[in-house]
Amino acid sequence: MRRVLQVFFTLTLFGSVIFANDFREVFKISLKKDEQKKILVKYDNKEKLFEFRWTLYVNDGLVTLYKYDDFIAQNVLYLNHKNQSLRIKLRDDGQNYYNPPYFLLKFKDFDVKKQKAKFELYLYDNAMQMKLKFLKNKKTN
Repeated sequence: MRRVLQVFFTLTLFGSVIFANDFREVFKISLKKDEQKKILVKYDNKEKLFEFRWTLYVNDGLVTLYKYDDFIAQNVLYLNHKNQSLRIKLRDDGQNYYNPPYFLLKFKDFDVKKQKAKFELYLYDNAMQMKLKFLKNKKTN
Protein backbone atom coordinates (compact mmCIF):
# COMPACT_ATOMS: atom_id res chain seq x y z
CA MET A 1 0.00 0.00 0.00
CA ARG A 2 2.83 2.35 0.86
CA ARG A 3 4.47 1.70 -2.51
CA VAL A 4 1.21 2.48 -4.32
CA LEU A 5 0.95 5.81 -2.51
CA GLN A 6 4.55 6.69 -3.41
CA VAL A 7 3.90 5.96 -7.09
CA PHE A 8 0.64 7.93 -6.98
CA PHE A 9 2.27 11.02 -5.43
CA THR A 10 5.19 10.82 -7.86
CA LEU A 11 2.85 10.68 -10.86
CA THR A 12 0.77 13.53 -9.44
CA LEU A 13 3.88 15.67 -9.00
CA PHE A 14 5.14 15.01 -12.53
CA GLY A 15 1.66 15.56 -13.95
CA SER A 16 1.38 18.96 -12.29
CA VAL A 17 4.79 19.98 -13.66
CA ILE A 18 3.98 18.79 -17.18
CA PHE A 19 0.58 20.46 -17.32
CA ALA A 20 1.60 23.60 -15.43
CA ASN A 21 0.35 26.93 -16.67
CA ASP A 22 2.97 28.67 -18.81
CA PHE A 23 1.42 32.10 -18.39
CA ARG A 24 3.24 34.45 -16.06
CA GLU A 25 0.21 36.55 -15.13
CA VAL A 26 -3.54 36.55 -15.69
CA PHE A 27 -5.59 39.75 -15.49
CA LYS A 28 -9.38 39.96 -15.34
CA ILE A 29 -10.78 42.95 -17.22
CA SER A 30 -14.35 44.21 -17.53
CA LEU A 31 -15.20 46.91 -20.08
CA LYS A 32 -18.28 48.81 -21.16
CA LYS A 33 -18.85 49.62 -24.82
CA ASP A 34 -16.09 51.88 -26.23
CA GLU A 35 -14.30 52.00 -22.86
CA GLN A 36 -10.58 51.69 -23.50
CA LYS A 37 -8.06 49.69 -21.53
CA LYS A 38 -4.50 50.97 -21.83
CA ILE A 39 -1.43 49.03 -20.75
CA LEU A 40 2.10 50.33 -20.97
CA VAL A 41 4.48 47.53 -21.95
CA LYS A 42 8.12 48.08 -20.98
CA TYR A 43 11.17 46.06 -21.95
CA ASP A 44 14.84 46.99 -22.36
CA ASN A 45 14.71 50.77 -22.85
CA LYS A 46 11.47 50.71 -24.84
CA GLU A 47 7.90 51.58 -23.91
CA LYS A 48 4.94 50.61 -26.07
CA LEU A 49 1.26 51.24 -25.48
CA PHE A 50 -1.32 48.46 -25.84
CA GLU A 51 -4.89 49.74 -26.18
CA PHE A 52 -8.05 47.73 -26.68
CA ARG A 53 -11.81 48.16 -26.55
CA TRP A 54 -14.97 46.62 -27.90
CA THR A 55 -17.54 48.38 -30.06
CA LEU A 56 -20.38 45.99 -30.89
CA TYR A 57 -21.99 42.84 -29.51
CA VAL A 58 -24.34 41.17 -31.99
CA ASN A 59 -25.23 37.52 -32.80
CA ASP A 60 -23.02 36.34 -29.91
CA GLY A 61 -20.01 38.02 -31.52
CA LEU A 62 -17.99 40.78 -29.87
CA VAL A 63 -16.18 43.20 -32.18
CA THR A 64 -12.88 44.22 -30.59
CA LEU A 65 -10.28 46.75 -31.64
CA TYR A 66 -6.69 46.85 -30.47
CA LYS A 67 -3.59 48.86 -31.20
CA TYR A 68 -0.02 47.89 -30.36
CA ASP A 69 3.28 49.04 -31.85
CA ASP A 70 1.55 51.05 -34.64
CA PHE A 71 -0.45 47.96 -35.63
CA ILE A 72 -4.23 48.33 -35.55
CA ALA A 73 -6.54 45.32 -35.77
CA GLN A 74 -10.22 44.47 -35.52
CA ASN A 75 -11.37 41.01 -34.47
CA VAL A 76 -14.69 39.32 -33.75
CA LEU A 77 -14.57 37.08 -30.68
CA TYR A 78 -17.21 34.49 -29.76
CA LEU A 79 -18.00 32.73 -26.49
CA ASN A 80 -17.46 28.94 -26.43
CA HIS A 81 -15.93 28.93 -29.90
CA LYS A 82 -12.47 28.52 -31.37
CA ASN A 83 -12.49 32.27 -32.11
CA GLN A 84 -12.71 33.10 -28.41
CA SER A 85 -9.25 34.64 -28.09
CA LEU A 86 -6.53 36.46 -29.95
CA ARG A 87 -2.77 36.55 -29.60
CA ILE A 88 -0.69 39.73 -29.68
CA LYS A 89 3.08 39.35 -30.00
CA LEU A 90 4.75 41.89 -27.70
CA ARG A 91 8.31 41.75 -28.95
CA ASP A 92 9.39 40.95 -32.49
CA ASP A 93 13.06 41.86 -32.72
CA GLY A 94 14.55 38.42 -33.32
CA GLN A 95 15.23 37.77 -29.66
CA ASN A 96 13.48 34.57 -28.54
CA TYR A 97 12.35 33.96 -32.12
CA TYR A 98 10.66 30.66 -31.30
CA ASN A 99 9.30 31.73 -27.93
CA PRO A 100 8.42 35.46 -28.00
CA PRO A 101 6.45 37.13 -25.20
CA TYR A 102 2.79 37.72 -26.03
CA PHE A 103 -0.65 38.63 -24.71
CA LEU A 104 -3.55 36.25 -25.08
CA LEU A 105 -6.83 38.17 -24.86
CA LYS A 106 -9.74 35.84 -24.14
CA PHE A 107 -13.42 36.79 -24.28
CA LYS A 108 -15.00 35.24 -21.16
CA ASP A 109 -18.52 36.59 -20.72
CA PHE A 110 -20.99 39.28 -21.72
CA ASP A 111 -23.46 40.80 -19.26
CA VAL A 112 -26.44 41.88 -21.35
CA LYS A 113 -28.09 43.88 -18.54
CA LYS A 114 -24.99 45.91 -17.69
CA GLN A 115 -23.66 45.90 -21.28
CA LYS A 116 -20.22 44.83 -20.06
CA ALA A 117 -17.78 42.42 -21.64
CA LYS A 118 -15.45 40.38 -19.46
CA PHE A 119 -12.00 39.38 -20.62
CA GLU A 120 -8.98 37.55 -19.31
CA LEU A 121 -5.61 38.86 -20.42
CA TYR A 122 -2.80 36.32 -20.15
CA LEU A 123 0.86 37.33 -20.29
CA TYR A 124 3.28 34.74 -21.62
CA ASP A 125 6.83 35.84 -20.85
CA ASN A 126 9.21 32.96 -20.29
CA ALA A 127 12.30 35.19 -20.06
CA MET A 128 10.64 37.57 -17.54
CA GLN A 129 11.62 40.59 -19.65
CA MET A 130 8.29 42.44 -19.87
CA LYS A 131 6.98 44.91 -17.28
CA LEU A 132 3.36 46.10 -17.40
CA LYS A 133 1.70 49.23 -16.11
CA PHE A 134 -2.07 49.57 -16.30
CA LEU A 135 -2.98 53.17 -17.10
CA LYS A 136 -6.12 54.84 -15.78
CA ASN A 137 -8.57 56.29 -18.25
CA LYS A 138 -9.03 60.03 -18.06
CA LYS A 139 -12.61 61.04 -17.39
CA THR A 140 -14.14 63.49 -19.82
CA ASN A 141 -16.94 65.78 -18.66
